[in-house]
Amino acid sequence: MSATISNSFAAQFEAEVHTAYQRMGSKLTNCVRKKNNVKNTTTFQKIGKGSAGQKTRHGNVPTMSLDHTPLTATLADYYAADYVDKLDELRIEHDERAVVANAIAGAMGRKSDQILFETMDTCTSVTSEGGTVGLVTAASRSKVETVFESFGNGDVPDDGERYAVIAPSAWIDLLTQAAFTSADYIKSEDLPFQGGMVAKRWLSFMWFVHSGVPVVSTTIRKNYFFHKTALGFASGQDVKSEINYIPEKVAHLVTAYLQQGAVLIDNNGIYEVQSYGATSFSGGE
Repeated sequence: MSATISNSFAAQFEAEVHTAYQRMGSKLTNCVRKKNNVKNTTTFQKIGKGSAGQKTRHGNVPTMSLDHTPLTATLADYYAADYVDKLDELRIEHDERAVVANAIAGAMGRKSDQILFETMDTCTSVTSEGGTVGLVTAASRSKVETVFESFGNGDVPDDGERYAVIAPSAWIDLLTQAAFTSADYIKSEDLPFQGGMVAKRWLSFMWFVHSGVPVVSTTIRKNYFFHKTALGFASGQDVKSEINYIPEKVAHLVTAYLQQGAVLIDNNGIYEVQSYGATSFSGGE
């Protein structure tokens, strides 16, 4: 039996991994500042606020002297691999190549989001969980309103690039709010049930569900509100895959790898809100 695998098979597998990664990969990387083709580290600039001033007749124009703060994102290497046994391929009826491609793409997408969640977790604006309070309740929206006010007072741009990534239980909490679900408050095409409960815009944020938001305890999750410019994501190598035959194992080793990193750019543009989940969970809801 040949100890090699055809180049066409390898090329097709590579394409399948890329396609699957784009389809089912990261939910967060398109919501933040992103740089590609980074070698090892890269710098994201945090630009301070400017203000206009007056000048006297024939005087010099006042300059804003914008503050520039460099923030560095450092790349790290990540891998996902699995063996496909030669004889196992004869026993199964499904397309094992497609199964492995999708599993690798899912693992890589979760890793990209995990990198960003770990970076979000360094923010200092936090509303901690108290008792068994959800993200919102039928009687109170104080947590959400606190974030909205914080962003407004901090001059965080209301330009369509504010995001709220929340746990599934927090989304269920939101459905108790008439202001979130009723056409009396929101245009019908923006209601949360359009096309499934996936995402919707409310209170200037684009809300969407993510099963991978960090866990505080068995019943408490962290939800994040952020502006696109508050986080930087760097990619040195987007997901890439290869297949190698391992004679000692009589199997093909399929491997994918990527090189990515992230940095918190502006702490004023991100807010962590903890919420209570109605049921216990472990690693997901």
